[in-house]
Amino acid sequence: MSESPAEAMAPSVRAMLTVCVMMATIMQALDTTIANVALPYMQGSLSTTQDQVNWVLTSYIVAAAIMTSPLGWMAARFGRKKLFIVCTAGFTVASMLCGIAQGIEQMVAFRLLQGVFGAALVPISQAVMLDAYPPAKRGSAMAIWGMGVMLGPIMGPTLGGWLTDNYTWRWVFFVNLPFGVLTVAGLSVFMRESPIRRDIPFSWSGFLPLSLGIGALQMMLDRGQEQNWFESTEICVEAILSVVGFYFFL
Repeated sequence: MSESPAEAMAPSVRAMLTVCVMMATIMQALDTTIANVALPYMQGSLSTTQDQVNWVLTSYIVAAAIMTSPLGWMAARFGRKKLFIVCTAGFTVASMLCGIAQGIEQMVAFRLLQGVFGAALVPISQAVMLDAYPPAKRGSAMAIWGMGVMLGPIMGPTLGGWLTDNYTWRWVFFVNLPFGVLTVAGLSVFMRESPIRRDIPFSWSGFLPLSLGIGALQMMLDRGQEQNWFESTEICVEAILSVVGFYFFL
């Protein structure tokens, strides 16, 4: 009986691929919280208000939430390896752009871009780990992967505070650069391409209402407390848009 691709993979290659996958996973998970403690410093540096600077967090989360839904189609259509490398490279470039942003408009735009590329890193990394390990070792692989997903948000505020205090708030984004470059190089060498299917159509009729529902719901949850929930017209509108989006999706 022939070996499966996972069983045929050399242990050294599997180990290096695991390191690359974990760097991508931790980078994305870290960025969900690392900027939180730097917001007051950004507010002063970018000469903006507290309400405006909060969009640095909201834009990233909303973009990542919306772009998660088409990942299965994108991985099948363009190949998992190509998608993973492009998204990791895009996330790294977006991190650099966030670090050099000179105004709140630029910062929010670059955080949106970071969220668009970052959406793929965690789900694709999980799929890559499952493919790289034979069935008997997948439990251990998922335990390793889960540690990265959990450690990122936990480490984020601590690392962000340390970088901000000792250097500048811009380093909460620059810290991704060396890891991003190493991850792209490692994935290019150690990751195998998955089968590509060009015959799968993209469902715009599903993606658009789902994006509306997810985006509006995430906005409502993220800004609800700040806007005093349903006493705010904004939150009421977002709730209605969310219901409408999910209704047409279902």
